[in-house]
Amino acid sequence: MPNEARERLIQQVVAESRRHYAAYTLFNQALADHLGLHPTDLQCLSLLSLEPEPLTTGEIAKLTGLTSGSATRLVDRLDRAGLVVRRGDPADRRKTLVSLAPKPVSEVDDAWDTPGAAFVSALDGFTDEQLSVIGDYLRRVSAVGTEQAARLTSAPGPGTGDSR
Repeated sequence: MPNEARERLIQQVVAESRRHYAAYTLFNQALADHLGLHPTDLQCLSLLSLEPEPLTTGEIAKLTGLTSGSATRLVDRLDRAGLVVRRGDPADRRKTLVSLAPKPVSEVDDAWDTPGAAFVSALDGFTDEQLSVIGDYLRRVSAVGTEQAARLTSAPGPGTGDSR
């Protein structure tokens, strides 16, 4: 019986994870619309804000799952909007580094104030140990999501005869 109970718990976590992803996708779209941005642009800005150093367009492509051409167009849009700054890589003149532009990005950060506080309050009541487990879970499923996105991107679609 313990295996059945564990299976039910795992199914519940998987179902809630799918609901979380759907809700977060809707939230990301709503915040992007509120800011007049494309959702991918908003995600790129968010990911850039998490990185300690500027990134190349190739690194942005990897983080966002875009092709190199699409990532270049993304960076071009963000640059035209004044949301990112490009500068040459001092270590490799062939590369360009992309970082957040301070003022416009602070406006994006300001838009996160209310939702950010709401997300933080959702964690109220959890112990430090539980927060550690939640953080570990999120890291693990993010890695799985990245791996599965790469697998799906390289796999032929339905009806092609290949069942990877």
